[in-house]
Order: sequence, then structure tokens, then C-alpha cells
Amino acid sequence: MGELFPNIIDNLKESLKDKGCKLTPQRRAILSTMINNEGKHLTVEELYDLVKDQCPEIGLATVYRTVQLLEQFGVVSKLELDDGCSRYELVHKDENHTHHHLICTKCGRVIEVKDDLLEDLESSIEKMYNFKIYNHSLKFYGLCEKCKKNNK
Repeated sequence: MGELFPNIIDNLKESLKDKGCKLTPQRRAILSTMINNEGKHLTVEELYDLVKDQCPEIGLATVYRTVQLLEQFGVVSKLELDDGCSRYELVHKDENHTHHHLICTKCGRVIEVKDDLLEDLESSIEKMYNFKIYNHSLKFYGLCEKCKKNNK
């Protein structure tokens, strides 16, 4: 993951510069924390709690604004789970679509499905409805392995 970090930082720095913004130490700390916690699908509040260790003077409003900015630039994407909380994850440039998620309804665990299993279905839908699909999102709800074992 170390080689990913400078690349994201450099790309973001250029994007911000093009828009007349700077990569401030606070923004860098937020991005660094997201990279170091990749796959955890953090809420803004959880991200704030983690960033405070690295950057004690940071405010929650700064974290909110920065996450919105990172989403606007396509660096992070928002994941809405039906619990009223928005979670955020890094966007990988090699992904054609947002990946799918398995969500445990008992413990709340979120598991990423790495493969895009809908390519054939997407192609059929495009043809059937003469509709160009740019992205899709799919969430499966159920019990994770641990909760399934404890549920017996």
C-alpha cells in the first residue's frame, strides 16, 4: 500500500492546484488516514477520531469539508448503507465500476466483493433498453460467517 500513497497524494495535489486549492496538512492527514485504513468504510466521525491522533487541532467540520472535496475530485466514494450513516472508501483508478458489498445485518460488517459479477447483465440491460450504463452499485444483506455460526 506504500506505493499507492504518493501516487494518490500527487494526483490530488495536481487536481487541487488546477482548481485553485492546496493540499493542506489537514487534508493530507485525512487522506493519509483513509489510505492507512483502506477497506474499513469509515464514517466521517470515525475518520475524525482517527485523524485527531495525527492532527489534534483539526475540527470535525474540516473533516466533513475535506471528505466532500475528495469525493468531488473522485478520490473517495460514498457508500450508503441502510443505517443512516454515510461511509467513505478510496476509489481505485483501475476499477471500471464501484465494487459490490456484502453487509452483515447482525454485526454491521462490510465485506468487499472484488470481482464485477454484473458485466454480462449490464451489457444485456444496455442493449434491451438502449441505455448507456456508466456505473452501478450492488449491496447484498445477510449474515457474515461469524454471525452465521453464532446464529445456530
